[in-house]
Amino acid sequence: MRKALVVGIDYYQNVRSLHGCVNDAHSIKMVLERNGDGTKNFEVKCLTAHTPSENITRRVLKEQIIELFKDNNEEVALFYFSGHGHLEDTGGYLVTSDSENGDDGLSMNEILTIANNSRSVNKIIILDCCHSGQAGNSTESSGCAILSEGTTILTASGSDQYSIEENGSGIFTTLFVDAMNGAAANLVGDITPGSVYAHVDQSLGPWDQRPVFKTNIKRFISLRKVKPPITLDELRQIIELFSTMDQEFQLDPEYEPKSNNPSPEKTKKFAILQKFNRINLVVPTGAEHMYYAAMDSKSCKLTDLGKHYWRLVKKGRL
Repeated sequence: MRKALVVGIDYYQNVRSLHGCVNDAHSIKMVLERNGDGTKNFEVKCLTAHTPSENITRRVLKEQIIELFKDNNEEVALFYFSGHGHLEDTGGYLVTSDSENGDDGLSMNEILTIANNSRSVNKIIILDCCHSGQAGNSTESSGCAILSEGTTILTASGSDQYSIEENGSGIFTTLFVDAMNGAAANLVGDITPGSVYAHVDQSLGPWDQRPVFKTNIKRFISLRKVKPPITLDELRQIIELFSTMDQEFQLDPEYEPKSNNPSPEKTKKFAILQKFNRINLVVPTGAEHMYYAAMDSKSCKLTDLGKHYWRLVKKGRL
């Protein structure tokens, strides 16, 4: 099973209330619940505090996190939090609705201990709050991350940085949702924690808040599947069209459907090669476009990305 606890806190009794965290939580819930084709993905429990009647106390938050990570057979247990964060010498804290000073919120170290002790296969913690990069750090001077196997932490900012809102939503969460909607998908439609981090990291400049990624895993899991830019059957033809990674595929005018004498068999292959070209698996050699490569009897070859997928197909991993 795949479970997710999604928390967004706008309402605070004693500190400044926020405005975009509940919206962020609902956005995360929607993108986690279903894959791109509508099939079920995560079973999501969403807790939000927008008004005094929706208080999320420290006790409630801790109980729900324990409940999330307590099962032994979960494929993925994912925790997302959007709200205030607090940092002291004793570590980082998620500020709950009843907090007065920040350090009476829920300790990031305590959350990590709960996750580390979980027997779920994959434990993922995603924090969009100020000082969230402190999560996973030792309180000792080394600052080393201490993660059990299968644990991944993705945060909006470094331990000494603030998490910024823009247009009523956290910048980090907006980029996270974009990534999950397909911006971070690979060619078979899988979106992993690593590809999400890469998308967020590349989208933020050196003067912006910097996301933090910490993990102790043997292999990435897919957080969500979306429609790939090419079918798996088409992708697997890469080893049929290129017998070796370094082979150049010789073209001629018969491959181009608009030529004077197109060959049905060749144009069918050329259609696949053009798809490969559009997703950067293949480039023409000695010509600017695939059309001219065919019309001028040039060739095409695999890019470095194309060689990567050629290897995956050749080894039966796709």
